[in-house]
Amino acid sequence: MLRRSLEGLCLAWLAALLAGPVSAAGYRTANFVVDAPTAEQARRIGDAAEQYRHDLAVEWLGGPLPRWSRPCPIRAQVAPQLGAGGATSFVFDAGEVFGWTMSIQGSEERILDSVLPHEITHTIFASHFRRPLPRWADEGACTTVEHPVERARQHRLLIEFLTTQRGIAFPEMFAMREYPADVLPLYAQGYSLARFLIERGGRRRYVAFVGDGLGGNDWSGALGRHYGLPDVAQLQGVWLEWVRQGCPAPPAALVAVSPPATGPAGDWSARGRGQSPDPAPQPSAVASLPGRRSIYALQARRPSEPGSATAVTAQPPATGVAAPETASVR
Repeated sequence: MLRRSLEGLCLAWLAALLAGPVSAAGYRTANFVVDAPTAEQARRIGDAAEQYRHDLAVEWLGGPLPRWSRPCPIRAQVAPQLGAGGATSFVFDAGEVFGWTMSIQGSEERILDSVLPHEITHTIFASHFRRPLPRWADEGACTTVEHPVERARQHRLLIEFLTTQRGIAFPEMFAMREYPADVLPLYAQGYSLARFLIERGGRRRYVAFVGDGLGGNDWSGALGRHYGLPDVAQLQGVWLEWVRQGCPAPPAALVAVSPPATGPAGDWSARGRGQSPDPAPQPSAVASLPGRRSIYALQARRPSEPGSATAVTAQPPATGVAAPETASVR
């Protein structure tokens, strides 16, 4: 009787083993280890992560990144009803960056076309700058690589914030190193300003501008050298006017030619309304999902505690839409 019971248990164990993992599957690439609900999802996410890591590094930096010493774990929750979002963490220490970890969630569509490129861009910036960036510059640039549906949502939120006195003054925004309590305006303004600058000089100039500003904490000087504007306050005024005009595409000549070191701010703005270069968002079943969350947690080693780390987190944003009336930044 005991022997039959043991045989039954062995057969049940063998059947479960042959059936494969119940809840998750793994897939490894050169720079990522993916844990996802199915093997096929893990493969698609891992291959896409590698492709984004290569292609986006070329777009932002002019060349691919070297292989990381250790792969970045990606934990993916994939389900149609999940709101799209992600969080990435890493460690800066003595000019090095390591300790990658990434969590992403959402429908497979939104993970592949928005969440994953956003989070990969965080890792590209961390690998390049090897120091924390102002939150607006980091989150804003990462949002520019998302799907048009997600970018359109950020623009709608921006209009709501600017017309309900929730805008952030640029001198305050440029000084932020942590997420504010009211994090949503930072995301929306950061995206809009990053888009504004990128449309006027491309991604590599944007990276050069951020690096220049970080180098001496002289953002006004960096604006003059890279975009021909005298200071952050002037940038705020020109950007607000651009938003009021409907975010027109800049004149082709402005995009093709580098601005002088001290050029008039008026050269930035198109005189009339134009067509945004962003493609029009297409109707999508996921367009009504909750607003996405994407926050990187910077784990900073404390000199007195070499093995410890602290993480910066923020509350996930909500969604909202309001018709534009008057735009203002407090």
